[in-house]
Amino acid sequence: MSVLSTSPNTNNACLQICITCLQACKECLTACLNEPDVQARINCIRTLNDCAEICSLAIHYMASNSTFAPALCRLCAEVCEACAKHCEMFQDAHCQECAKICHQCAEECRKMSA
Repeated sequence: MSVLSTSPNTNNACLQICITCLQACKECLTACLNEPDVQARINCIRTLNDCAEICSLAIHYMASNSTFAPALCRLCAEVCEACAKHCEMFQDAHCQECAKICHQCAEECRKMSA
């Protein structure tokens, strides 16, 4: 549902999952920094940060109905999938949950970019 009743709401599902994914990636990144094998997680941590950043940007573009939102959502889907693959390499609950959310976000972003 749009915040303003006059705003189109065609991208609400994507907006909401991007918000969720942004939060999940930030939480997972923080948790990974506290894991004993943090050095093994460096690429995952970098990708988590990239994913959070691209989700944030996608949220802004979709909220303003930018003509560039579909292209950005395509890239967001790619980054989310990469992040999910990195997180899936680790068995802790926060990484597994984050991977699931990243896959969901990628799916919605692909719909936006179609």
